[in-house]
Amino acid sequence: MYQRYIKRLLDITFASIMLIAALPITLMVSALIKIESNGPVVFTQKRTGLYGKVFNLRKFRSMAHDNNVRDVTKQDQLTRIGKIIRSLSLDEMPQLVNVLRGEMSFIGPRPWIPEYFEHMTTKQRQRNCVLPGITGLAQAFGRNSLTINQKINYDLEYVKDISFKEDVKIIFITLKTMFDKSTHEIGKSGIHSELDILKKQHLISSPATEAQNKDRNTLKLKNGLYS
Repeated sequence: MYQRYIKRLLDITFASIMLIAALPITLMVSALIKIESNGPVVFTQKRTGLYGKVFNLRKFRSMAHDNNVRDVTKQDQLTRIGKIIRSLSLDEMPQLVNVLRGEMSFIGPRPWIPEYFEHMTTKQRQRNCVLPGITGLAQAFGRNSLTINQKINYDLEYVKDISFKEDVKIIFITLKTMFDKSTHEIGKSGIHSELDILKKQHLISSPATEAQNKDRNTLKLKNGLYS
């Protein structure tokens, strides 16, 4: 009952209230971003949501408009306002619109870029059986201080046991840890490192590779290579 109906009702209610209440802050942040640098106020990026469906995630732009998110040879060019709104997690505010649109929830596994989903195993993709969230179990218990496998394991744990009590607990723990600098963004180099790990794991666990390994092991057995 909670997962099917009440959770969504709470998402709509609180997202609506917060959007109205935060309107002055939204206008101020938007003006400061526009004054400091060229480019759009809101940054959109393709992310993977429920059952692997791709949607446009919204954030306040915290980087220079010409920042190349795929060039790992250069650090991300954060603006002065961008550094401030990231440290206060204000850059996440436009995701309230994603919540109202039914693309996200307040609590759930974080939505990652589609490349993550492409290179996950079948079991790992089970984290996408629920709506992604603005925060989640992995964010509450370490965020980017965790390894990619630890994050996924936390997400899978959440998917198995969704409840109102668990969601409330995650919100309070997130509020306690959100200013911990060790849990802040890992940057594009960190993202590429995580993708490399997933690619290797996906290659090892793919059916074709499993069949090859089985044939190879059978050959070794026939040749007496196993003691």
